[in-house]
Amino acid sequence: MKNQILSNLHQAEELEKLYRKSKSEFKTAFNDLYPEIKGRHSVEFWNARLNFSTDSVGWGSIKDWRFLIILALIAWIFAKSPQFFSWNEEFFYPRNMGFLLFPFVSLYFIRKKQLSLKSLWLPIVILGASMIYINLLPQKEESDTLILACIHLPLLLWAVLGFVFGEAQPKNLLKRLEFLNFNGDAVIMGAVLGLAGMLLSGITIGLFNLIGLEIGEFYFENIGLFGLVAAPLIATHLTQTNPQLVNKVPPIIAKIFAPLVLIMLLFYLGAIVYAGKDPYNDREFLLLFNLLLIGVMALIFFSVTESAAGQNGKTSHWILVLLSITTVLVNLVALSAIAFRITEYGITPNRLAVLGVNILMLVHLVLVCKKLITTLRKDNSLPQVGLVVVNYLPVYVLWTMIVVFVFPWAFGFE
Repeated sequence: MKNQILSNLHQAEELEKLYRKSKSEFKTAFNDLYPEIKGRHSVEFWNARLNFSTDSVGWGSIKDWRFLIILALIAWIFAKSPQFFSWNEEFFYPRNMGFLLFPFVSLYFIRKKQLSLKSLWLPIVILGASMIYINLLPQKEESDTLILACIHLPLLLWAVLGFVFGEAQPKNLLKRLEFLNFNGDAVIMGAVLGLAGMLLSGITIGLFNLIGLEIGEFYFENIGLFGLVAAPLIATHLTQTNPQLVNKVPPIIAKIFAPLVLIMLLFYLGAIVYAGKDPYNDREFLLLFNLLLIGVMALIFFSVTESAAGQNGKTSHWILVLLSITTVLVNLVALSAIAFRITEYGITPNRLAVLGVNILMLVHLVLVCKKLITTLRKDNSLPQVGLVVVNYLPVYVLWTMIVVFVFPWAFGFE
């Protein structure tokens, strides 16, 4: 992309084509080149266009909001379908929870990015086949494989959303990185909307109670549910029309919490030794450290975002290196505990699933840690680490598909 930009600096039409082909990749390449080519009229124009920020909030067009409301209504109807058709709620919701979110956000990006139907055959097949499959699995009480399939299926649907967000270009690592960036922004925006919605709901129900009208049950089953399914769509739209609203939050989170998590983790490891805690017979211990591993990955990603904004420092880089090394050690302990439990008590679907994800996370974390150390020695930027993070994501998708589609049959729906 850099070479294409350099060779077309005076070709406005060609630069526009490059930009529309891949906006995120174009912006990243242009900003890298800007210190070398600044001063030219065309370059300053593109710099202002790509990096212009405003304090005003963009709401989008009326057509955008009409489309959002239609999507939210369809999602609400789908969420209410057990009441409309007298279906078993305990059967419906665990299996279909992911379908209340990811397909509708995917539809938003299909419209926004104007994707052709031809490029969408794969996500359509996956979504359709997954919905049919998960709802045809037999209902068995205390079935571990069914629970695992229901837990992992949203991860597969999330991957489908990433495919759509990346404009059906699964090998484009910059688009994967942009997708992760979107996830962080959308979670932050969704949390803000959720808190505001809870406050509004509390005030509304309280006011009606003061005049003797008990509307709590009706409110939560209808208006509250509509707000719940609409919030992810609204959060998505606001992050896309106003990226400046939340894109400065992840670097702040990384700067504050990365050193705190490192200190906490080191003290906790010492406390485990002091208390004589036995991780080999404690399932909660394994769950805790799996969550810690996920948290470390999130912190590394936030730091990648911080570096992209030009605010990366040696201290934060060193903290990430130490945090990654510490978490690798923690993962090794957790992995040995899982292996011990399998050796002593045999293989179960839960143990095999936890073993698999721990091995995947260990390999991923080692790769990221290696890249962090390399970039530290060579004084490179952290976005290179981000490419390592996103390059490994398809491995998780493959494991998710195994758990969802193979485990129930391999273990006889236990």
